[in-house]
Amino acid sequence: MSIGFRVYTKRKLPAPELVAAFKAIPAANIADCMGRLSAMDSRIRLLSTPLKTNMVGVALTVKVRAGDNLMVHKALNMLTAGDILVVSNDSGSSQALMGEIMITYANLQRAGGIVLDGPIRDLYSIQQMELPVYATGSTPAGPFKDGPGEINVPISCGGVQINPGDIIVGDGDGVIVIARQDAEALLAEAVKYQQFDSQKLLVTQSGQADRSWVDRDMAGKQCEIIEDVYR
Repeated sequence: MSIGFRVYTKRKLPAPELVAAFKAIPAANIADCMGRLSAMDSRIRLLSTPLKTNMVGVALTVKVRAGDNLMVHKALNMLTAGDILVVSNDSGSSQALMGEIMITYANLQRAGGIVLDGPIRDLYSIQQMELPVYATGSTPAGPFKDGPGEINVPISCGGVQINPGDIIVGDGDGVIVIARQDAEALLAEAVKYQQFDSQKLLVTQSGQADRSWVDRDMAGKQCEIIEDVYR
């Protein structure tokens, strides 16, 4: 077995209707139901046109050597409709992993989105694209195409572990990861939490929000309140 330079062609996938159900729930609400630990680093941000609805799909994972996109090209040939291409780039920032041509091809393959732990190039063109593209930034420097790398193996992207077939959700705030085996139970919690959060917003907009919890919590944490100026 060529560990470090191999391609797995199959993934365990969640039911399509389960994946689609996360499309209407803000990423922040879903993340709050997972201990607020499932969000990718804020360096990974949306660089394409603003989203009309959530980016939602299943992860096709790619692990590459920093700045090398040979296995990204292979993954493009493996994409199925709705897949989110998620690439671990070993924290590299010197070479762009994808540009306009590759992202155009991903769109033709009906990808659900692209998430890169590294930069892109052809930024102005990508900013006009409706295919969701999340990356750490842009650089004119192109990638190498030598390998090694792996496809459909566990990776770390933006500080979060992703397994092939996990559900990826992205919106204007960023990207979160939902473990495939947790998705069904999480959906029920996220729907209830979204309803709760929406009600809180309505109360706040009406000017009736109860803010007394702030002082109560601070007192419980033994914060000192000094009725005087700082000297």
